[in-house]
Amino acid sequence: MELQTWLLMVFTCCYAVPEDMSGKQIIFPVKSNTAYVKITPDMNKIFFAVTVCVRFFTDYQTKELTIFSLATPSHADGFVIFRGDGGNYRVYIGDQGIYFRGLPDKMNEWNSVCGTWDASTGLTQLWVNGKPSARKALQAGSSISGTPSIILGQDQDAYVGGFDVYDSFYGHETDVHMWDRVLSPCEIQSYMKGEVLSPGNVVNWNALKYTRHDYVVVERMQNLTC
Repeated sequence: MELQTWLLMVFTCCYAVPEDMSGKQIIFPVKSNTAYVKITPDMNKIFFAVTVCVRFFTDYQTKELTIFSLATPSHADGFVIFRGDGGNYRVYIGDQGIYFRGLPDKMNEWNSVCGTWDASTGLTQLWVNGKPSARKALQAGSSISGTPSIILGQDQDAYVGGFDVYDSFYGHETDVHMWDRVLSPCEIQSYMKGEVLSPGNVVNWNALKYTRHDYVVVERMQNLTC
């Protein structure tokens, strides 16, 4: 294969049909404001409840990383999970944010994160590596409406755009799922243990429709057992 063709495959690849990403990872190997993966969700509806789960791996601890970014035409931060340093996280819903502090934070290891939100009460919670945060109120009585733009690797300061290298993700991500309901603690703990009892009905890693842009690498997980 010619080098030019290989580079084109690495930097920009599009998939027209769902791909089973089981056992695979998305790698963002450099800090940038151009590299990202855009996910096409399996449904377009008004969301009154959400659970998003992601596994990530990084050695970066001196800047905020965008773990998951969902924007709508009316709200750039429709549903966003940020990871800061020292176990500090932020969740945004409808452009309003809240901090979660003192959660587990591991470098050069896989971290499992799930964020939940229930519009009826506004209760929002993060689970990180099996540990639940306190539940805090955010956007009670609201909803997430409008065609969602779901991005990995960048924070959307505008609908499908407005990327800033400071907010980009730098590392690996896998097992990305999104549901239109709040998962039970038992379901979340199963995810934390590496199991997915019921794949996401909005975003399903096992049948992912996505496009990758600029320097993004998709490859199988490394086998550390020889």
